[in-house]
Amino acid sequence: MSEPRVFNNLIGGEWVACKRGKTFANRNPAQTDDIIGVFQDSTAEDVADAVAAAQAAYALWRRVPAPRRGAILFRAAQLLVERKELYARDMTREMGKILHETRGDVQEAIDMAFFMAGEGRRLYGQTTPSELPNKFQMSVRMPLGVCGLITPWNFPMAIPSWKLLPALIVGNTVVIKPASDAPLSAFNLVQALIDAGVPPGVVNIVTGSGSQVGEPLLRHPEVKIISFTGSTATGHQIARIGAEHQKHVSLEMGGKNPIIVMEDADLDLAVDGVLWGAFGTTGQRCTAASRLIAHRDVVEPLAERLVARTNQLKVGNGLEAGIDVGPCINQGQLDTVSEYVKIGQEEGARLLCGGQPLRGDAHAGGFFYAPTIFIDVRRDMRIAQEEIFGPVLSIIPVDSFEEAIEVANDVPYGLSSAIYTRDVNRAFVAMQELYTGIVYINAPTIGAEIHLPFGGTKGTGNGHRESGPQALDLFSEWKSVYIDYSGGLQRAQIDNT
Repeated sequence: MSEPRVFNNLIGGEWVACKRGKTFANRNPAQTDDIIGVFQDSTAEDVADAVAAAQAAYALWRRVPAPRRGAILFRAAQLLVERKELYARDMTREMGKILHETRGDVQEAIDMAFFMAGEGRRLYGQTTPSELPNKFQMSVRMPLGVCGLITPWNFPMAIPSWKLLPALIVGNTVVIKPASDAPLSAFNLVQALIDAGVPPGVVNIVTGSGSQVGEPLLRHPEVKIISFTGSTATGHQIARIGAEHQKHVSLEMGGKNPIIVMEDADLDLAVDGVLWGAFGTTGQRCTAASRLIAHRDVVEPLAERLVARTNQLKVGNGLEAGIDVGPCINQGQLDTVSEYVKIGQEEGARLLCGGQPLRGDAHAGGFFYAPTIFIDVRRDMRIAQEEIFGPVLSIIPVDSFEEAIEVANDVPYGLSSAIYTRDVNRAFVAMQELYTGIVYINAPTIGAEIHLPFGGTKGTGNGHRESGPQALDLFSEWKSVYIDYSGGLQRAQIDNT
């Protein structure tokens, strides 16, 4: 086998090794002897250099007309289209999800690049009538400066694109720290931007751990905003430190997402949706459907169909044809899933299928876990309340539509929810009463599109949204401008009475 490629940090338009000379390997979670690349194990020194480069580039980038910035993003989108298959295969190797899912991940970045390119000709503000004569007023967007982006491994190109592209179109510069389990996809995204003409220093990448790179990025006085997607515990720490330094902070954290299936639902359609929602990306999505809240009248037939279909799912290397479910990202996540399955059994839930790591020849050298379904789950069990981030589904029986809504809302998170029903009245009540940032009707809890806002309520985040034009609010400040051409002093709220 050839020596793995070494990837350096990108600082000020140059690819440079970290100052202390240490590296780490990025390994394929389906085949751990497959090393995708070697990346820099950086420290605060490298972060400081990247922030300085971004700060220097900001003075020029913010003055580039927004339509010209948009034209660069449009070219980047075209390059991503050309490289989609290559980048999807890189992604499957580095984080494990099956190839048609990683193609979708790259497509999401393509969609976001085209969408934000168009925003370069919008970036709308407001004009309003003044309460005084001979006076004009309007609002305009201002960029923030240097943006710090900390991104996860489960959508290693899509989520960086949600943060990076709106930051750039508004006129900010960026330092990004991708997840150490899947850094290559962020490098591929940034390479497309560089090849499209993004100037040196506008985008910088520093790889390494959260403590050595993420925290120095968060604490740096010239970083005006931290946009983070990841675990709830880390998000809480970022919120505390960000408040101490008076930074803008955007947090996208966990989910414990329900699919409600009512007695009038199309069960075949519901089974399709539950399988995709629960086991797509091996359940390693913040939007994964980890709770199935089923009306008691349909629990048994629904469970039978789900178990039959789940036992047919093929688990393995996502690059191979016919594979439905890939590996967990690493040994730690595999151990977490195993521990939660043990907890569920100890709490009294009944295991219907799965419930163990896969160890045979077909799964040697990877972090594979069998898709798992529990039944007879109570709403207060830990497996029904805590995010597992793995291929584990809990079936919770309910006796009514009203109870289903109550159970759905009875968790610390509020990201995504879904209901299967043929009753249009119930559907509209569910849209109103489900306290989540995303609601699906007759579809699973995954499948968000980039032109609507993405985010959640309660413990899922801190109120901000990614994707859609709403993402621009995250990376900009509003400036209100008043032009008085009366030639005299006019006092608002005083001279108009």
